[in-house]
Amino acid sequence: VTATVTNTGNATGTITSRALVTGTQFAITGGTCTASSTVAASGTCTVIMTFSPTGNAGTRTDTLNVVYNNGTTSQTATLAISATADPVPQQGAGVLTAVWANDGGDKVAREERRASINAASVVNTVWDGTKIKLFGAKNEVLGFNLALETGATAASNVAVTFNTLTGPNGSVISSGSTSGNGVFTYTNRNIELFYIRYLQIKGLSALSYEIYDERHTPKRFQRPWTGAGVASGTWANRPDAGKYYPDIAVPLELVPTFNIAANQNQSVWADIYVPKTAAAGLYTGTVTIIENGSVTRTVPVELTVRNFMLPDMPASKTMLFVGYNNIAKRYTGVSYPNSGTTQATTTKLVRDRHFQMAHRHKISVIDANDGPDVHSGDAPRAEWLPRLNGQLFTAANGYDGPGVATGNNIFSIGTYGTWNWQSGGQSAMNTRTDAWESWFQANASSTERFLYLIDESSDFAQIEQWAGWVKNNPGVGKNLKTFATTSMPTALTSMPSLSIPATWFTVGATTTWQNAANTIAADPSKAFYAYNGKRPSNGSFATEDDGVALRELAWAQYKKNVKRWFFWEGAYYNDYQGGRGETNVFQTACTFGG
Repeated sequence: VTATVTNTGNATGTITSRALVTGTQFAITGGTCTASSTVAASGTCTVIMTFSPTGNAGTRTDTLNVVYNNGTTSQTATLAISATADPVPQQGAGVLTAVWANDGGDKVAREERRASINAASVVNTVWDGTKIKLFGAKNEVLGFNLALETGATAASNVAVTFNTLTGPNGSVISSGSTSGNGVFTYTNRNIELFYIRYLQIKGLSALSYEIYDERHTPKRFQRPWTGAGVASGTWANRPDAGKYYPDIAVPLELVPTFNIAANQNQSVWADIYVPKTAAAGLYTGTVTIIENGSVTRTVPVELTVRNFMLPDMPASKTMLFVGYNNIAKRYTGVSYPNSGTTQATTTKLVRDRHFQMAHRHKISVIDANDGPDVHSGDAPRAEWLPRLNGQLFTAANGYDGPGVATGNNIFSIGTYGTWNWQSGGQSAMNTRTDAWESWFQANASSTERFLYLIDESSDFAQIEQWAGWVKNNPGVGKNLKTFATTSMPTALTSMPSLSIPATWFTVGATTTWQNAANTIAADPSKAFYAYNGKRPSNGSFATEDDGVALRELAWAQYKKNVKRWFFWEGAYYNDYQGGRGETNVFQTACTFGG
């Protein structure tokens, strides 16, 4: 701690003495304000102090007195000083200064040391100051974020273990040990831990905000503003500019020990699947933290399992696009590998694991029905059948969790307008939609399906013509829904035959939109979807947005009767918009549009 003394008089002053009132937590160790030293008019001298706190964490205070003579009288300059003491590590326990948890709704940047500075500030619904407390239903996946903080000394060879919760009458929720590709097997894996990697926020994700009003930006990135959100300043004036935000979750088995730099925190995420067979009641367990081979902290965990079960079919329905060529290119180096090759086999395996991971969290996946060879049939490719009938989501294929033996529940035909009979008129539409609908009625009748007419087009007359062809089909194909990404009010006025308008919310007249929603809700032949996310109307998918942002979507979906929420891309590696081209986001992650 350095204090600067300024001579505001017109004459040279002489320092007589310098001293702290208590001197128990601070000590004077240097500086130029020494006895008999002189300070010219308007000049300065310094007193350097070290902070050596004892006892518990918290704020320490003292008072520095500097006595000086201005040539005629002796006077005293007084300065109140304070500093915050880090928690003292447990006896012989390494260097972590704090451990706490939250539910992930409030993202913790890597630079933050909230609990070390003020332990009371991190108390929340999951963390009461001493233990982690959760509740949930059977057949539900719960989660918490564990934050490990350091002080002036880095922590090395840190490990975290948590694999068992014990409940009523010996009922257990647990996970066995695994390694390597075993992390992709969900049987006997009811508790999963993830090491969190971080993405430096170098700019706002422009697609996620209506940036004409600073209030639409996440609060931690808002510049100073006045009136109707009129902001001033630059990127440097955004409080969290340049900070590192949690982004990539790596199975902890792949990072069994890790280091934490000084004055930082490291998050470890935990997922807990509550089996359908779990007994209702209180379960207890322990998170164990190890530093350099020694147990330094143990954190109690309490989970209350409610006496009811969530259904296998999600109430908040979704669809996430996972492109075939993106996965193939990233994992094999070939966008469309030849059938029967190792690359084709690997691509199918990796894509099926994407489906299983999404299914575990009640997220449904779509694609463009792409694959390693030409497919001309009016039906899903063969690899889609186990995804639709639920076979992929069984123990035989390494799956356990919500939706065992339950199908993916959605299929998109001609995603993004890639269907190839546009020029064939009503006749071709009848033939092809009859074939598609007949296949689904015979093989996957409970699967929701639609023909994806076009994406974000303003050619409303063309969309209406195509949708009208399907609607006027005299055969079974008339039962197939039609889909396009477009404004819901515009769809009703300009494309009345369209079954499913999917809207990217921005801002609009409440009455206009609500009336459109009411009209669609009253028509059993129609449904209303929404896609992506954009402030201020709803939470966004941006890394720098609040952790609670995506949770808001489910609430909006319920309140506004949105049947399904669509996210446009889950494996997007070709950043042609930003000019970066093919990008390995796991090595050089970046915000989209920032």
